[in-house]
Amino acid sequence: MDSPTILVIGTYDTKADELDFMTASIEGAGGKALTMDVGVLGESPSKVHIGRSEVALAGGGSIEEAASCGDENTAMQVMASGASRLASKLASKGAISGAIVLGGTMGTDLALDVCQALPVGFPKHIVSTVAFSPLIPAARVSADVQMTLWAGGLYGLNSISRTSLAQASGAVVGAARALAGREAPRPVIGMTSFGSSVLTYMIHLKPEIERRGFELAVFHATGMGGRAFDALAASGHFACVMDFAPQEITNLVFGSALSAGRNRMLGAGTSATPQIVAPGCIDLIDYPSWQEIPDRFKGREFHDHNRLIRSTGLTPDERRQVVQAICARLGESRGPVEVLLPIKGLHGWDRRGLPFHDPAGLQATISEFHKRAARPVAISEVDAHINDSEFSEQALAILDRWRNDGTVSSGPAGASGD
Repeated sequence: MDSPTILVIGTYDTKADELDFMTASIEGAGGKALTMDVGVLGESPSKVHIGRSEVALAGGGSIEEAASCGDENTAMQVMASGASRLASKLASKGAISGAIVLGGTMGTDLALDVCQALPVGFPKHIVSTVAFSPLIPAARVSADVQMTLWAGGLYGLNSISRTSLAQASGAVVGAARALAGREAPRPVIGMTSFGSSVLTYMIHLKPEIERRGFELAVFHATGMGGRAFDALAASGHFACVMDFAPQEITNLVFGSALSAGRNRMLGAGTSATPQIVAPGCIDLIDYPSWQEIPDRFKGREFHDHNRLIRSTGLTPDERRQVVQAICARLGESRGPVEVLLPIKGLHGWDRRGLPFHDPAGLQATISEFHKRAARPVAISEVDAHINDSEFSEQALAILDRWRNDGTVSSGPAGASGD
């Protein structure tokens, strides 16, 4: 890809100079620019490829209606909808190789929608005056977006703002080039986990999965990782998923900011992707160190995993709530689901003598799965801890059975699990 085409989006009625500078920077880095105007206040002084009328029409309205509605939030939501649809269509046709969006709070609001409409793995960059700000909720952030603070750039070009714009423009061109000419990947198995101080099954499973002709992608289930995992699963990217650390559901149920949103554990089911599921770490709730602990958890013993995350355990009743939420999601699946229940522990801290070993709570978890699971979900117990090799062997046995009966597409010819 000698000259990747980058979609440049912004309000040309107010920021034409900045957007023109970005276009020049993209071209200077060896790319091509396809420009889109999402401005509402007036016509662009620069020539653009996709005008604001076309964007508004794609958003289900007209530019005249948006301009005259008297509410800038409503107007920009029309433009956000149109820009998202057009960007998604351009990406699916291969007409663009990356996208970059410029904005203040209004433009950033639109940019977040556009980037969520683009697939995971597609180069996407937001240049924003509020990059990394607490104004931006995690639920609005696409899992792999890149952001650059538009320092000193609220109005007009200067040496500081040019630096931000040039770096971001070069970054998106470089990202698009880096993806060019890659080999077609082997079928991918998506897995969720945490670091090996807590969960270690991936250490045993990775070589075995690769020996069977698959590629393994392990997602860190701390919010953004789960978002990426589910987005890819929903798109049908995975041959199979091993969702062994659905603890983001616990965080969702009990209000932690380390949630992956309400779509967690729905992606694979939507695309009918076969799922092997285990309740790794669902008996723990994680809070970021900066978040105020809710009253119901105050007074409990917390484990500081590091200076970013602290965890505490759940009561048996709280575990049942999490299991109910998981089973409700799995029950919506259009494909096969098998849940493995390791009856000797759910994570590294859940062993005899360690802080979160709770036999009564573990039994409540296991019993609630048996009580709540319904078709298409199948349940089986494993007489092992989740980090024991016996657990991994049982997961591989399911994968091999699904390979043999055609449920999971096999890897390259000659690959074997024998």
